[in-house]
Amino acid sequence: MSNLNARDAKLVQYLNEAYGKEKRLETALQAHIGLTTRQPYKKRLQQHLSETKNHGRMVERRIKALGGVAETVSVPGPDALTGAAEAGLSAAQRAVALAMGPLRAVRGTSGPERMLKNAKTEYSEEAEEIATYTAIESLARSVGDKETAMLAHEIRGQEERMARFLERLIPQLTTAVVKEEIPRQLRNGAGPPRRRITSGRSRTRAGSGSAGRRTSSGARRSSVSSRRRSSS
Repeated sequence: MSNLNARDAKLVQYLNEAYGKEKRLETALQAHIGLTTRQPYKKRLQQHLSETKNHGRMVERRIKALGGVAETVSVPGPDALTGAAEAGLSAAQRAVALAMGPLRAVRGTSGPERMLKNAKTEYSEEAEEIATYTAIESLARSVGDKETAMLAHEIRGQEERMARFLERLIPQLTTAVVKEEIPRQLRNGAGPPRRRITSGRSRTRAGSGSAGRRTSSGARRSSVSSRRRSSS
């Protein structure tokens, strides 16, 4: 470990950041799967959990090939590479990761809203992973490590596919929240039904029309009476 040159030490540092992220996400995804009732979403989470576990194994193998040790903590630099190896998450890290899933899932007022919040969290996690593997690929290409660059490129592609799935899913989950929590009459910008109120002006016009009709009728009767008197 202490014999790593600056190039390999930096590669191991970045790969360990990715490794720690993958291991923490394994536990969080397991929690989210247990709280998801939408079957297509649940199936995709299960698939991505398998991908995440495989990512961890791939990154771990590459770290070892470079002469480093896979650790689940962020590695600040070459001096930290002499620390003892960790085969998995520490008890404290595992507890935090496990708690994150359920805590995020209990937010909201309905099942659809809880799944929506989980999906938003997963989407942000994918964005972070995409950035991590983009940096690893760029670093590896810059120092001539084609194998690490190809590894990062392959993993990033799977993270991008998951992110696109979540991007399409989030509007669907939002619509489900609307159907679950908002009454039909309040959707699509519609408000509560309003009482029709006749304005004073309308009543005045109506009254004026009635008075006019009564005056006209009286005038006709007066005219008929006058003609009768003239005839007699």
